[in-house]
Parts: sequence; structure tokens; C-alpha cells
Amino acid sequence: MSAVNDLSKRLIANVERAIVGKRKQLILSLVSWFSGGHILLEDVPGVAKTMLARALALSLGCTFKRIQCTPDLLPSDITGASVFNPKTVEFEFRPGPVFTQILLADEINRTTPRTQAALLEAMAEGRVTVDGVTHVLKPPFLVIATQNPVDHEGTFQLPEAQLDRFLMKFTLGYPSMDEEARMLDMLQHEHPIDQLKPVATAQELIEAQRSVRDVHVDPKVRQYLLQIVHDSRTHEALALGGSPRASIALLRSSQAMAAVLGRNYVLPDDVKKVVGAVMGHRLILKPESRLRKMTTQSVLDEIVSEIAVPSVSANDATGLAASL
Repeated sequence: MSAVNDLSKRLIANVERAIVGKRKQLILSLVSWFSGGHILLEDVPGVAKTMLARALALSLGCTFKRIQCTPDLLPSDITGASVFNPKTVEFEFRPGPVFTQILLADEINRTTPRTQAALLEAMAEGRVTVDGVTHVLKPPFLVIATQNPVDHEGTFQLPEAQLDRFLMKFTLGYPSMDEEARMLDMLQHEHPIDQLKPVATAQELIEAQRSVRDVHVDPKVRQYLLQIVHDSRTHEALALGGSPRASIALLRSSQAMAAVLGRNYVLPDDVKKVVGAVMGHRLILKPESRLRKMTTQSVLDEIVSEIAVPSVSANDATGLAASL
């Protein structure tokens, strides 16, 4: 996993030239990318959600497009449409911004459910169907969406089916005073994001996605993550627990986390590092749980704390005898 670890270090070092104090979120973003999943960044305005997405995109030599979501945005504005060409007397398909490798959907909850649904096929299957014709998107296809959870004026809540298409959802949070002071120094003359150059290629990302699938998952670790998902389905505070898609996402993310950290085997700690970002948006609290001020993260913490952590050594993970 040295190639994946090296790629991660290059991307993190490059992004941190423009984004201060978001190392944990950067690692989660890379884990999601290497898992082949999509990212939903949710936080209050002004904490660099869009900047983080742009910095990640600029650090890869991939094609990048941005959609500024508004209530009047149409599905065809994303997928493209067939336009009549009077010269050839035929309809020609003009692809929309979804035909890219990295798509930034800024303020995704400001567009209508109909338009949000235009992204579902692309996110789930990597293809788009327009006028009965299916177009395959060029890999790697990644969606980075942002949304503001505070301002509900003119917004449309993402349905559970679409939230489930995002591998991870996490927040950025406010910077510390020292980090904010560094940020002000960096922004004195110009925005440092304008100076970012690609430090990796699309092919490197594709190879990393293939490599993480080879990370070994011990049966005890597999049982551990399955227990977390299954316990969420029967927890008294939850109306909806994790689906089989959540189990797959947790497995893939744990493999990617191990690879980013330079290991070719998964530890229970890898599962713990990603479980909140992978499962938090897939769970639905019961009304009485919300009245008690419970959160999906607190429920997940309770579930994880009650499950015995398996003991897995490097010898167990690699299949070697203890004597070796």
C-alpha cells in the first residue's frame, strides 16, 4: 500500500497549502475517493466547504466542473439535452456538466428534488441516460456536494435515497484562533488556491481505487463491522438503521483508511475512524429520540461502545503463523 500512502501524502500536502487545519476531513475525503464513493460536505457558511472541494479537484489532473445549484436549475442543465441542428436537420446531444471526472454540486439542497434526482443514476452507476440513450461517464467519476444546514429558506431536503448515494457525509467546523490567524496571513495578497497545481493524475487515482480492494479484512473485523450495522437496525432510538449498502460502504472505507495509513490489512480502529462519516447520514432517529436531543452520532457511539473489539494482529491479518 506504499503507492496509496505516497499519493495520499502528496494530495494532503498540496491541499494544505490552501486549506488550514482540516487534516481529518482531508483524510476522510481521500478515503471516500479511494473507495469510489461520493462526498457530502455539510456545515455553516464560510468554513471553506467549496474551497476544500476545489482544492481537492485542483490537486488531481482530472477534468473538473462546477454546478451552482438554484431552485430554477433543470435536470437538463446537469445531464445535457438534444438540440436541433438546422444545418444537419438532426438532433445533436450536447453533454451537460455531469460529463466530467470531478463534479462540484455547490449548495445541492437549493435545487428541486427533480433536479437532485438527475444525479442519482450518475452517482450510483457512473452513467447518464438522456432521450433513451445511455452515456457512460469517464472514470473516475466523483461528486463533491456541499449544503448549508442552517439556512432553510428556499432549500429542499435531500431524500434518504439520495443521501444513501453519498459514501460519506461530514462537517468541517470552525478553525482554532491560531489556524484562523494563519489563514488571514495566507490570504493577505491573494487566495492560495489560485496557485495550486495538480500533483497526481486520474490514472493514479484509478490505480489507488483498485489497490484498496486488495486490502485484507480479517473475518473477525468483518464480523465486527457487520455487528455495528446490524445493531443499528434494532436500536430503540432509531426508526431506520443501516442498509446492506451501509455494510459495503463501511467495508470499502475501512480498507481505504488502512491503505491511506500504509497498511495492507484492516484493524478495528480503521472501522471506528470512518463509521461516523459513513453511517451517520444513513440513520433516522425516532421522533421521541429527537425530542430527547439525541443525535445519530451519539447513537453510533453507544452502539460501537457496546460491541467487543476483536483482537487482530499483523500476523493474523497477513495469514502468517505467529512463530514467523
